[in-house]
Amino acid sequence: MKSADIRQAFLSYFEEHGHTIVPSSSLVPGTDPTLLFTNAGMVPFKDVFLGRDPRPYVRATSAQRCVRAGGKHNDLDNVGYTARHHTFFEMLGNFSFGDYFKRDAIRFAWAFLTETLGLPKEKLWVTVHVSDDEAERIWKEEMGIDPARFSKLDEDNFWQMGDTGPCGPSSEIFFDHGPEVWGGPPGSPEEDGDRYIEIWNLVFMQFDRDAAGNLNPLPKPSIDTGMGLERVAAVLQGVHSNYEIDLFQNLLESAARHTGHADTTTPSLRVIADHIRSCAFLIADDVLPSNEGRGYVLRRIIRRAIRHGNKLGAKGEFFHKLVGALDAEMGEAYPELREARHQIERVLLKEEQQFARTLEHGMGLLEEALEALDGDVLAGETVFKLYDTYGFPYDLTADVCRERGVTLDAEGFERELEGQRERARAASQFGADYGAALDLEGETTFTGYDRLEDRATVTAIVDREGNALAGLEPEQRGLVVLDRTPFYGESGGQVGDTGYLHVEGGRFLVTDTQKQGGHHLHHGVLLEGSLSVGAKVRPQVDARLRGATIRNHSATHLMHKALRLVLGDHVQQKGSLVTPERLRFDFSHFEAMTPEQLAEVERLVNEQILANAPTQIEQMTLDQAKEKGAAALFEAKYADSVRVLTIGADDFSIELCGGTHVARSGDIGCFHIVSEQGIASGVRRIEAITGEGALAWFREQEARVNRIGERLKAKPEQVEERVESLVERNRTLEKELERLKAKLASAAGSDMLSEAHEVGGIKVLATQLEGVSGKELRGVLDQLKQKLGSGVVVLGVADREAGKVSLIAGVTDDLISRVKAGELVNHVASQVGGKGGGRADMAQAGGSDVAALPAALQSVPAWLEQRLQ
Repeated sequence: MKSADIRQAFLSYFEEHGHTIVPSSSLVPGTDPTLLFTNAGMVPFKDVFLGRDPRPYVRATSAQRCVRAGGKHNDLDNVGYTARHHTFFEMLGNFSFGDYFKRDAIRFAWAFLTETLGLPKEKLWVTVHVSDDEAERIWKEEMGIDPARFSKLDEDNFWQMGDTGPCGPSSEIFFDHGPEVWGGPPGSPEEDGDRYIEIWNLVFMQFDRDAAGNLNPLPKPSIDTGMGLERVAAVLQGVHSNYEIDLFQNLLESAARHTGHADTTTPSLRVIADHIRSCAFLIADDVLPSNEGRGYVLRRIIRRAIRHGNKLGAKGEFFHKLVGALDAEMGEAYPELREARHQIERVLLKEEQQFARTLEHGMGLLEEALEALDGDVLAGETVFKLYDTYGFPYDLTADVCRERGVTLDAEGFERELEGQRERARAASQFGADYGAALDLEGETTFTGYDRLEDRATVTAIVDREGNALAGLEPEQRGLVVLDRTPFYGESGGQVGDTGYLHVEGGRFLVTDTQKQGGHHLHHGVLLEGSLSVGAKVRPQVDARLRGATIRNHSATHLMHKALRLVLGDHVQQKGSLVTPERLRFDFSHFEAMTPEQLAEVERLVNEQILANAPTQIEQMTLDQAKEKGAAALFEAKYADSVRVLTIGADDFSIELCGGTHVARSGDIGCFHIVSEQGIASGVRRIEAITGEGALAWFREQEARVNRIGERLKAKPEQVEERVESLVERNRTLEKELERLKAKLASAAGSDMLSEAHEVGGIKVLATQLEGVSGKELRGVLDQLKQKLGSGVVVLGVADREAGKVSLIAGVTDDLISRVKAGELVNHVASQVGGKGGGRADMAQAGGSDVAALPAALQSVPAWLEQRLQ
């Protein structure tokens, strides 16, 4: 059974049992800032379980994309060396939000495994928590589980979301690979072996743990389950390693082809095949390689894959070339992957090019260090030098050392890294950018709320490798710290300012401004002259870009309020990005907005812009801000004294915000929504433009309409009418074409009657048609059955470009007691990689193996002859 079929079977099974199919959410948890990535199927439903996020359903099922490569759940170092660890995997889950509980959860799981998937009951082993007598009784008395294949465990079977909150016992289902594989059942001394593999975990959320550790019964107990798709696929496909299932075969072959290494069982190829999945899906979810947070983890995964490719002898850039194979394997199930394919390839290629120099140099230095090593421990100082001075990642050093049987002095490395801890912790201890090495005193005074130029002194400079410098020379890149600056450092969704630092006889181009602690860090390059610590400079913000940015930022606040007015108070900000070009706003809402709702939001915002009310900015206590009705950013933490922004007439929008804004709402100019789409379960995204950007968009639309009008020989106001006329004419022509095709097919069908021959006294016609679409098969079948009078017909059509096979089988009424169309079409479909179904007199099927169609049709007479015996 293919992985895609397992995924669909799971979702269909639970949909048939009243569950709503919920699409996989983003790998970036939109509602949980405590998580680096979505690492389990229940993550998108956390707030639902807690009662904070009401949904229109009480049962749900999903195939959730997950990544475990950072933070608490980190499987990265095991990937490639074990049979079942991955950075990316799919979690199949079914959930109950106060609806059914243990009995139904257990019955659903057991029926799906043993009936739908057909797993033998004697191969399954069940565990429950030692305190869960109820679950034990259900399993043994109602489900008939053999007590000899049953365990009661303690910590392994109790789940909790955190130190406090929802929690409860769980029940796990294991698959027994057989005595030929070493290992013992769960709870035994040999449980870490590979014989018994957990495939499904049922969590019974029935308690609420308070701060004192007490377990209080929940008023609405819930169910959270998870079944690993890759593990179940390995079981059903009769293989022991997840890397042997169908999802990985094309990836491994592609990796082998592009690295020039033919052995697809080597751990390095497995690393590459696994890592292309996590990297591609993370980039598709808008995570880009960087030096901090999620971007750093992505960069780490990419570089690990590249290093393993080079280890196998790969020449040049190869990793980005695997995206095509991944798209072919998973693009149909996850359209977002297919849509982002070219962007993914571009990002990976750029990373490969950037890392090539670092890898070549770092590997040479590491080889020298290992050759000179006296003993089997690599000093922490050496590891840190490779990491800090030459940019060689720690985990790649660990990989190489593990292969050579060398241990890393981790404690020594940590001591050397202590000076970078603050930045590293901000990135979940997965590295930091080169600004992290600075041990800065004091802080930068921000003066950019009321000015775009200032006078300042350079207090520190650091180069790209993180080394403190006395100064910069022309064309040298670096990071400059000032004692005061009008440059806004990126935060709160607003991007950092750009511009220049003018120094006597020179200029430093600021390409970005970031914050670290109390300092503003000016990233850029010295264009001319020289710049040194202690120099007096004139920082000058790019006024045009700042102006465009603040228009978009202020419009974001107005739009947030408008969304709440139009959609309801459930709308909460889930993220934002404000750039000079446009604004992006993520918010909680459970369905696509209608054109009318979007138009009303746009109208409300522009109404406030036309009101041209002055913007008010006040500093007050957090309690005072709450009394004033200020809205806070999602999941944010605030100091006791906060900055409150009021924008629009009659205090239209009141929010806490530390960003820069227009003086009056009219300064925004105009506002237009460009797009609205869903990005995760219950989270929507709006992109919009303002000011000059909006005017340019309107001009382009007008020009586009004029160009279309010229093609149609119509005035702009006549374009819509002319297009409707063309569409109607096209419909008429399509209908006429279908009629002619049906007529030709009918004629062809009459000619085919001569091909029919008898099997056991029954006329049989099994043939492949050309020039007939799948939609037309039904009509041709009916005509052939009518002309045969009594007989069996099987027709097939191959779409070679799409790689699809369409099949239909028909049996005349006088023969359905002897021959069933459904059984016949499934016999043929099984040979072309598909399946189907239908009535006794007519059944349809599909497949994917175009080349196998002729042989499959030729097998019909023999199948019928055997059936009639």
